[in-house]
Amino acid sequence: MRLGICQIKTRADKRETLDCAEEMLRYAAGQGAELLILPEMFQCPYHVRYFRDYAENARDGITLKRLAKLARDCSVYIIGGSIPEEDDGRIYNTSFSFDPQGEIIGRHRKVHLFDIDVPGGITFRESDVLTAGDDVTVIDTRFGKIGVAICFDTRFPELMRCMALRGAKLIVAPSAYNMTTGPAHWEITARMRALDNQLYFAFASTARDMDFSYHAYGHSMVVNPWGDIVASLDEKPGVLIADIDLNDIERYRTELPIMRSRREDVYNKTYPG
Repeated sequence: MRLGICQIKTRADKRETLDCAEEMLRYAAGQGAELLILPEMFQCPYHVRYFRDYAENARDGITLKRLAKLARDCSVYIIGGSIPEEDDGRIYNTSFSFDPQGEIIGRHRKVHLFDIDVPGGITFRESDVLTAGDDVTVIDTRFGKIGVAICFDTRFPELMRCMALRGAKLIVAPSAYNMTTGPAHWEITARMRALDNQLYFAFASTARDMDFSYHAYGHSMVVNPWGDIVASLDEKPGVLIADIDLNDIERYRTELPIMRSRREDVYNKTYPG
């Protein structure tokens, strides 16, 4: 299975960003990628003051129409990063997934909102505008099951484990770690989530733009079930092409039997106090 991660630099003009995204997606498809991936909030500058203005609904949003057409034109699966989704007056940070016929086969609303205050680092509160989702998202593809999470979701191993237990062989995480959290936690998070659950893990970031208030870390990467980095980018815009073999999952799980050695009888005990 060949992945194509499009590390895009978001523009203020949504249509310009969508044009750039289409160019990168078509390039990835031309390189033989069968699953194309975009980053978190790829068509919206990542700041709470923009989320409502850039929001679209699932019925007639321009972004979803273009991604659906691209999936059909290129006969590929697309995990469309995430966008601000409007639904009944609420705004969600939502990732839509498309099959090669352009049909929506998955919708993941970010479960863990990014509310953070690091002295001397970064302060950000998604919950000022966004509503949290409450579903574990695993989509069915002809390659197997794929879990979808968004950025801060990846810090919660319980959610990643739920995806693995539901059969995911790959977890894709559209993300936008920043220059405080990225250098400290980006790589180690990707490698540990892959290793903990013995599956492939793909982080898709926006490119870094030092002219904007939020500075994304970049460094989109793919990690294998042993925790090795298969391929990665730097902070600049680019397309990451990576080949993975989901049939390898069972070999990794046989050689290092983490998943089958789990002790639910211990984990589920209730202790007094």
